[in-house]
Amino acid sequence: QVQLVESGGGLVQPGGSLRLSCTVSGIFLGILSMAWYRQAPGKQRELVAFIRSGGGTNYADSAQGRFTISRDDNKNTMYLQMNSLKPEDTAVYYCNAVPNYSYWGQGTQVTVSS
Repeated sequence: QVQLVESGGGLVQPGGSLRLSCTVSGIFLGILSMAWYRQAPGKQRELVAFIRSGGGTNYADSAQGRFTISRDDNKNTMYLQMNSLKPEDTAVYYCNAVPNYSYWGQGTQVTVSS
């Protein structure tokens, strides 16, 4: 059974940085295309960044130039480096494969506030 565990969130001031991790178990990460999503209170879940199994990446306009998605298939872990954080980045961040598994992890809360 595939499991997705997000970690690395927290409270950070505007302009700060965080690095999120997504640990995958039950399957070799290397065969999956993966993505980070986020859901802010009262809003729908949205795609933040995408990384193909071969390593190519795409970003939402809101993340372009500030966030970097990466993967270490040997560690079965995907990352999201977030820099220059803004209050509007506040959300619960989730990872999933693309196409999505029906199972979603608990996510990790990111709060950007002074």
